[in-house]
Amino acid sequence: MSIIGKSVYRKESLDKVTGKAKYTNDFESKEMLYGKLVTSPYGHAKIIQIDDTKTRAMRGIRAIITGGNFPLTGEELRDRPPIAYDRVRYFGEVVAIVVADTMQLAEMGANNLDITYEPLPVVNSPSEALQPDAPLIHENLGEYKKTAGVSPEPGTNIASKIKIRKGDIEQGWLESSVTVEAAFSFHPSDHAAMETRCSFAQIHEDGRVEITSSSQAPFMIKKLISLYFDIPTGNVVVNTPLVGGAYGGKASTQLEILAYIATKAVDGKLVKIVNTREDDMVTSPGHIGLTAKVKLGCTKEGFLKVAELIYLWDSGAYSDKGIDLARAGAVDCTGPYHVENIYCDSYCMYTNHPYPAPFRGFSHSEVHFAFERTMDILAKELNIDPLQLRYINAIKPGDTSPTQVKLNYSNIGNLQECLSKLRELMDWDNGQMITVDQHKIRAKGISCIWKNSTIDSNASSGVILTFNPDGSINLITGVVEIGTGTKTVLAQILAERMKMPIEQIYVQMPVNTQSTPEHWKTVASRGTFMAGRAVLKAADDIICQLKERAACVLRAPIEDLEVGFEKVYIRDDPSINIAVKDIAYGFVFPNGNAIGGQIIGSGTYTLRHITSVNKETGAGRPGPEWTVGAQGVEIEIDTRTYRYQLLKAFSVIDIGKVLNEAGARGQVMGAMSMGLSFAGRETFIFDEYARVLNPQLRTYRPLRYGEHPKYIVEFVETPQIDAAYGARGVGEHGLIGMPAALGNALSAGLQINLNHLPLIPELLWRTKVGNK
Repeated sequence: MSIIGKSVYRKESLDKVTGKAKYTNDFESKEMLYGKLVTSPYGHAKIIQIDDTKTRAMRGIRAIITGGNFPLTGEELRDRPPIAYDRVRYFGEVVAIVVADTMQLAEMGANNLDITYEPLPVVNSPSEALQPDAPLIHENLGEYKKTAGVSPEPGTNIASKIKIRKGDIEQGWLESSVTVEAAFSFHPSDHAAMETRCSFAQIHEDGRVEITSSSQAPFMIKKLISLYFDIPTGNVVVNTPLVGGAYGGKASTQLEILAYIATKAVDGKLVKIVNTREDDMVTSPGHIGLTAKVKLGCTKEGFLKVAELIYLWDSGAYSDKGIDLARAGAVDCTGPYHVENIYCDSYCMYTNHPYPAPFRGFSHSEVHFAFERTMDILAKELNIDPLQLRYINAIKPGDTSPTQVKLNYSNIGNLQECLSKLRELMDWDNGQMITVDQHKIRAKGISCIWKNSTIDSNASSGVILTFNPDGSINLITGVVEIGTGTKTVLAQILAERMKMPIEQIYVQMPVNTQSTPEHWKTVASRGTFMAGRAVLKAADDIICQLKERAACVLRAPIEDLEVGFEKVYIRDDPSINIAVKDIAYGFVFPNGNAIGGQIIGSGTYTLRHITSVNKETGAGRPGPEWTVGAQGVEIEIDTRTYRYQLLKAFSVIDIGKVLNEAGARGQVMGAMSMGLSFAGRETFIFDEYARVLNPQLRTYRPLRYGEHPKYIVEFVETPQIDAAYGARGVGEHGLIGMPAALGNALSAGLQINLNHLPLIPELLWRTKVGNK
């Protein structure tokens, strides 16, 4: 292969490093108006009165929009008013929008609104939400519109419940000689993407609604705006330029709805709404929280026999993506291990916290933290090496997943090879703990990972290829460039198939839902897989057209022709050929006769054999394949202060086939840093009224420069047969095992069980001191 596997520079990199790249908030115009969100200072309260007298008296105020006249929204369960009315259900919820001539005027107008609230009792955790006497967040839960597979329980705070039942749970306990049980928890948190969310909208005179948004899902915006507001789908056009980081947070639809509401309130004029950092953290959807109980049983040799699991997901005030997250956590509930008997209940719970969007890994880092910490607890109980325990239980071809999918090398890869390579990289056999001096200890922790992508069964991706007169190709895809470099990888796939220089492939970066072929969503590590297949199909289309045209010119059968090296040539005599550029826009014979025109190719790919999961057992095929891996962390901790330093972080991922070496390593390293930041630093702090006390980066603290470890990334290559050149998704997987690996390293070093996040020195101290 000439281009696959090479570290190709990203197609958009020059614009980014020179500052020429445009993001949503970079677009301005003279006629643009600005919307400012007015949000709730309470976690749960009645809205008694909104007095807008002072705001209406201001010059330059165009509209003051309050709730009550808009449809309920939500992808799977329509439980969320775009603007709260009657009451607010979380700190930061939108209660009004002020539209003005300038952003400064809009902010002043928002500050001048006088809103009277009456605080209500709050639900501050999913465990509280499950209590019989808990305040109900949604009294009308049974009346909401919902999609198939969603099972809310009216009269409770349960938005949905997903069950996994595999094997015989009672038999599993009978066959178990050793059992362990542990509880885990962490609060919701934030994505902390560099670019805050931003949308602007207008309604043209012909009724066409045009929205520009920093989104991972422009085609979903188009669908939902049409659905919620009864607008013909063709009348909704969504633009998405480059996106400055997303991590799942920009897969939900929120600001786009508000921007549409705002433009409609001012007779279709252009209105922009951009989040402040504080709004982005608590008003727009964040990272889901979890409370979990894990109980495992195994033989005395360490072979897992049974897993009993309860996952209570903190979906906040609205279900939005919480239901899907609870489902994703359930279908991969045991981590990448062969467990014959599984009993798992995964609840999507309402609380008075901000509601969730997807977060990189889509509930897998959360589930893995609980399960992988329990694996270490089990290893300690058995007095078995934690890595060896994982090795003997590693999922393999011939096993079945928790949803009873039969596994093979193509759809599961080789976890044991990942573990063997991790053992070498970490020098594991030389000891998990080393005493540095009287007060410092070095310790290592590991975790295994896997992830399937729970995805709509009809999710598809399309690609259009158009030739330029010089024989170069324009690649047009609905994949959004969110910083992953996917569009560059797609160009590599095309260059490899066409046997042409990648410099001759031009990739359209912005997405326009009217002119760009649809890609379901840029989520779930699906971009390269789905769009990659579409690229190959589109490439075959243009190859076929080139051969047909060249056959006329070269007077040769189509089956005798090959395309490559910017020519169409006779395969047994390449000296007989014609340049692609001479036929890509048609061909003119010497007498003036012409054939053809611009060659345009297309290709689509739809996932195959994806099913819903059975309501009672969870059986089904929710996604196409798993990416597996093994990860580790090495830390040094001061036993006097409980401060610790991250020394090294390791990942060995079965990537199937490396398509872009530097890009793949960069994706995994970036994800690893997010996982360590989530595990060691990031959390929302709630008071007794469910107010977020740290909604700004001064007090919400991700990992900073100088705090990162040395990142060490290696790959195993077990091809996924149905993927472009065998490559598996890898955009999220570097994150998944980092929280558990860090928890396991610190637990081993301090000889305690650390089952709650974030792993800050105070928690370590309290846990250690409390054990004495």
